[in-house]
Amino acid sequence: MAGHYRICVVCSGNICRSAMAEVVLRDAFEREGMGQSVQVDSVGTGAWHVGDGADERALATLHAAGYDGSAHRARHLDPAWLGERDLVLCADDGHLRTVRRLGRGVGTPVHLLREFDPEAGTNLDLADPYYGSSQDFESCLTQIERSVPGIVAHVREQLT
Repeated sequence: MAGHYRICVVCSGNICRSAMAEVVLRDAFEREGMGQSVQVDSVGTGAWHVGDGADERALATLHAAGYDGSAHRARHLDPAWLGERDLVLCADDGHLRTVRRLGRGVGTPVHLLREFDPEAGTNLDLADPYYGSSQDFESCLTQIERSVPGIVAHVREQLT
């Protein structure tokens, strides 16, 4: 789509980390007045949850923080889509390796989402809350939110 900057967030099943990041990023770009020019979607490297909504705990965590993730439906990564994105953000190193292998030669920039988190330190993996508690979902959301300003700044720079 000409005139649009397209971001895809990738995790394992597309019901927790990437789903939450998609919602938070979309909200951030709307608040920055960039919602019309930046499109955000998300996918999973596995197909276990295709068509399902986000995990109930992810939805509750988003809702408590003022976000609405109710429209989310899980999708499976189709390597053909990689060339249609301007930026791919991966939840962890395993996803990064998978996307780079599947997208070899495509040229779309692929990064870990937490590369944009100034507090990430050396561990750039977005913690997987799936087998954890509500606190783990809150920690995941905090990591996403800390990464958002850097992602927004990066995209703004790309668009100017």
